Amino acid sequence: MTILAHHTDTLTRDALAVLQPGFEGTTAPSWLLRQVGQGLTAVGLFGRNIVSAEQLAALTAQLRRERDDLLVAIDEEGGDVTRLEVRGGSSFPGNLALGAVDDTDLTREVARELGRRLAECGVNLNWAPSADVNSNPDNPVIGVRSFGSDTRLAARHTAAYVEGLQAAGVAACTKHFPGHGDTNVDSHHALPRIDVDLDTLQARELVPFRAAMEAGTKAVMSAHILVPALDPTRPATLSPQILTGLLRKELGYEGLIVTDGMEMNAIAGTYGIERGSVLAIAAGADAICVGGGLADEATVLGLRDALVDAVREGVLPEERLADAAERVRALAGWALPQTPSGGTPRARTDAQPEGSRASGVGLEAARRALVVTGTPVPVAAPYVATLAPVANIAVGDETPWGVAAELASLVPGTVSGVYPEGSAAGDVLAAAGDRTVVAVVRDAHRHPWMTEALDALVAARPDTVVVEMGVPRAEPRGALYVATHGASRVCGRAAAEVIAGV
Repeated sequence: MTILAHHTDTLTRDALAVLQPGFEGTTAPSWLLRQVGQGLTAVGLFGRNIVSAEQLAALTAQLRRERDDLLVAIDEEGGDVTRLEVRGGSSFPGNLALGAVDDTDLTREVARELGRRLAECGVNLNWAPSADVNSNPDNPVIGVRSFGSDTRLAARHTAAYVEGLQAAGVAACTKHFPGHGDTNVDSHHALPRIDVDLDTLQARELVPFRAAMEAGTKAVMSAHILVPALDPTRPATLSPQILTGLLRKELGYEGLIVTDGMEMNAIAGTYGIERGSVLAIAAGADAICVGGGLADEATVLGLRDALVDAVREGVLPEERLADAAERVRALAGWALPQTPSGGTPRARTDAQPEGSRASGVGLEAARRALVVTGTPVPVAAPYVATLAPVANIAVGDETPWGVAAELASLVPGTVSGVYPEGSAAGDVLAAAGDRTVVAVVRDAHRHPWMTEALDALVAARPDTVVVEMGVPRAEPRGALYVATHGASRVCGRAAAEVIAGV
């Protein structure tokens, strides 16, 4: 009886160890602290959990009073996808901007400074960077989150990002394996399918992941995508051929394999999160990310019990679950934050920024990423019209973007309006009056209504300034055209400086 109880306890702790759940609130709920005490080894943070750096540091300290080697994970890519600065916009440009500059030293420095800020708040696992090659310009979910459409460029910047982030003591989680770039479906909504042959995968999709592994990435995140050339029946997250056969055996990867969010419809809508999680661990995943939308104790207990039951029923080998749990604990040991006597987490001593330049490196990178067509002429009291597409789920609709606020801080009298899908040029012109129009768009090439409105605006008002804050695929237009390669706060600031002539 004692042996059986011990076995049950070991299984339960291993099942909890492989979960990376989210939760509601800006302090840790009692159920979460209880589960950490019972074996939970990681938690995931989202924008809803963060108000300020000070509050976040207090939250992670609260969690670590239950377990000092807890992995605290976050989806902090910088650029358009930010949780640390979800309410104001990121102080760093995202991957496409860094790829546009193509200075690996800069990418490494940006990632290091971002990592330093995360480490100061007690975060030690970042679900970043995106190593996806954005080979499909109509991709609705990757876009500016990719370093670009050039495979070699994406590879060298992925490696630099991993090196910079991990120099700050924060584990990188390179995503979305085996590559989410060549798809026109968002896996938050449905299961994307990538129909390319093995040679193309080897020469394009896998190259940045190989570079990340050579750079020592501590974790790799799987994609909820179907790649028939590798596995015609199961998405990568649930595929033994992809996770064990390709990633572990062929590529020789020994680090942590983390799933993308299991509540995403590509998995939840087809397999359900409990069955999907069992299949993922059996396929070779080590950690289950869940909690972007499901963040309660019932979810955690349901997943724990599903894994334990799968072992008892012979569906999931006990040694596979134990191996996964051990990999999680090993990473937790590597990422154990250094804590000074005052009790506030800090980055490793070798990761402090070099000089005062580090604090402004994000804005510097955003400025260098700008591509300006036309001659800037300072405008007085402009009208900023933001043609706003529906935000993809990874970005979220709570993070502000654009140039209106930044331009208003530089040019007195700036007025602005936001125009959702279905708006026309006439709506903008009526509101603008005789002011110079600054039209701000995001991925105009993917939105016919946006292109139509933009063309009509430029035709009616040739002095229109156009700012493209997505992937700049469309031809430059307007008296001045500014491509920012991203929509973070610093990208908006950099564009506003050009428009204002400062």
